[in-house]
Amino acid sequence: MEVTVTVISDLYITGIKLEGGLPERSYLNELPAIKHLKQMEALPITRRVTFFVGENGVGKSTLVEAIAVAMGFNPEGGTINFNFSTEESHSELYRHLTVCKGMKRHKDGFFLRAESFYNVVTNIDAMDAEGMDPVPLIDSYGGVSLHKQSHGESFMSLVENRFGGNGLYILDEPEAALSPARLMRLMYRMDELVKRNSQFIISTHSPILMAFPEAEVFVLSEEGISAVPYQETDHFRITKEFMNAPEKLLRYLFE
Repeated sequence: MEVTVTVISDLYITGIKLEGGLPERSYLNELPAIKHLKQMEALPITRRVTFFVGENGVGKSTLVEAIAVAMGFNPEGGTINFNFSTEESHSELYRHLTVCKGMKRHKDGFFLRAESFYNVVTNIDAMDAEGMDPVPLIDSYGGVSLHKQSHGESFMSLVENRFGGNGLYILDEPEAALSPARLMRLMYRMDELVKRNSQFIISTHSPILMAFPEAEVFVLSEEGISAVPYQETDHFRITKEFMNAPEKLLRYLFE
């Protein structure tokens, strides 16, 4: 499938493509998202908010991680200035991924991944303990150690205090720490940041989050990579069916 990437001047990332072959025995060759991306000239990104959705194991988080690392972010999360590493667990996909960039460069940015957020928080506290900066780093995150807050509270402290606009924000399954009410609070903050010339690239399972207005939803599956209305995703359809008739679905499930 050939896709022409149109450069949009107010986006920081306008597309992604794979160049060169992956190692023959790499597990990446078996991930549906990667297999289909290899067959495309490029995957265009045309909206300020882009979601990658799909079943477990299709390669959503792997792809989002590769985009973040290719853009210079620390593989475990943080800004481009974070360089700590607790475990070299990220894939080599970023070495083969070309990120198509727009005319403007982002002035702020953050890679937020649920599974290693604890390590980012620990690193922030460690840098402040060293006292190398006259202004504590934690002041940029709300002034209270993120370790002294719940998982969801610390996520929101980060988004509401550290994300400043004119930024590129790459999020991997942010719903992992958030209640439905906090998810809508996240969406409110995202809207504020989008209006301040920000761009989001997000992997998610949340049908609430992917309902963000004018977002583009890419479904990654065994069949391919396709842009669909969020109402046509399995996440939305199954959740809606369950909420409309939970007893019926539970009875069917347990019979």
